[in-house]
Amino acid sequence: MYLKKDERPVFTMDYEGNRISRADLPPRDTRRWVARRKALVVAAVNGNLIDREEACEVYGLSDEELQSWIDSLSAHGPNGLRVTALQRYR
Repeated sequence: MYLKKDERPVFTMDYEGNRISRADLPPRDTRRWVARRKALVVAAVNGNLIDREEACEVYGLSDEELQSWIDSLSAHGPNGLRVTALQRYR
């Protein structure tokens, strides 16, 4: 019996340059999304640690919501993901 080797990386870098793995991602039952948790999910998707569909399914996100996180992080950094500063960065 042969097992298919997963071609995904084991580690990737987060927005601060730290190594993260799947164990560092927020729990599946996360309901309170702070900027740090959003940035970890975006880094995992961008680093191919998890794919977009898996992230949306696991965390109950829509594709549009995840895309807005990706756009905000790339345009404004982690502060762009803060809910209190949402109107300032739009």
